[in-house]
Amino acid sequence: MATKKTTSKAGAPQKENPAMLFGSRNYLWMAIGLGAIIIGFILLSGGASKHPETEFGESMFNFRRLWIAPLLLLFGFFAEIYAIFRRPKQHAQPQENK
Repeated sequence: MATKKTTSKAGAPQKENPAMLFGSRNYLWMAIGLGAIIIGFILLSGGASKHPETEFGESMFNFRRLWIAPLLLLFGFFAEIYAIFRRPKQHAQPQENK
């Protein structure tokens, strides 16, 4: 497959990219993963006490911080890995018989 050459404003030849590296589904999975990571870190934050030397806050050991936030972070990271390694589907081009 030959690529089409064009010239830029400076006159230097440039090659057009025949296909994008990622497809639209890849970007969708990247956005889902990034959203899950951001929400996971938000759920993980908080729980500071005003006087940490004298008071102990039990809120750091609640279900949200021990289970929900880490699982959401893991899902987000796995979604990012899946989005990077997923190959976009190629459109079938008709073959010419010679």
